[in-house]
Amino acid sequence: MPISNTAVITQSRFSAYRQFFREPLGVLGLVLVLLLGLGAILAPYLTDYAPNAIDIKVRLAPPSSEHWLGADHLGRDTFTRVLYGGRVALKVAAWSISLSLLGGLLLGMIAGYGPRWLDNLLILIFDAVRSFPTIMFALAIITLTGPSLNMVILVIVITSIPVYARIVRAQTMSLRESEFVFAARSIGTGWFRMLYLHILPNVIGPLLILASMDIPVVVTIESGLSFLGLGVRPPTASWGTVLADGYAYVRNTPWLLVAGGVPLILTTLGFTFMGETLRDIFDPTLKRRD
Repeated sequence: MPISNTAVITQSRFSAYRQFFREPLGVLGLVLVLLLGLGAILAPYLTDYAPNAIDIKVRLAPPSSEHWLGADHLGRDTFTRVLYGGRVALKVAAWSISLSLLGGLLLGMIAGYGPRWLDNLLILIFDAVRSFPTIMFALAIITLTGPSLNMVILVIVITSIPVYARIVRAQTMSLRESEFVFAARSIGTGWFRMLYLHILPNVIGPLLILASMDIPVVVTIESGLSFLGLGVRPPTASWGTVLADGYAYVRNTPWLLVAGGVPLILTTLGFTFMGETLRDIFDPTLKRRD
């Protein structure tokens, strides 16, 4: 009895899920990501304090049963600020990665499938944008426009699109020589339908895995700019502002630096472990090459 395509796809997905949960590092990464995500989403229900509530009586207090991670120089609960800082990190990561993926997919497929002159023009633009270091470019733009979370997202999107677009371009140029593309072209399939139905499904998978591994980079950029006072505006809670307060008062208490640094480490480990496990599952050739 023949097996339907739907059954084959379902079985393949089940096999991938089962293989993922057999990898300890992948499971650890997934757990870390879920904990960070739930902590940010459920922040109002996990703490009794407001992120900007000032209580001078507990200024620079050490960890206790009331303040699990102590308090900062204004008496604000550090644990609460870390939870709400996760919201800022996830917001920046979600918007930046989503817009970068969309822009990279669109421009990469156009460059790889379009005429040669358009490909050369887009590559020239990509190289021009990538010639500037991300942090230096962000510092220059934000210095001119002023600190803003939206501007941080915009800078990250502008500098990330060429990375994704180059990858999509290379895959599209490889796929355009495939037999199924020639077959679709021979029956008169238009370029938009060709890109949407035949090219996009074959390039989106590896790109999503790469994007998951880029999330820690985006979070680190936002935290670094906030640490320098060029990200979120005070008194908004951010892991970068928690680190900045900890650096300013490191002689009084080390807990602020620990509280701001540990979430960044866990975020990097979580998404990296999860992304590498997914990469090894869906592209075993890279695993053998490593």
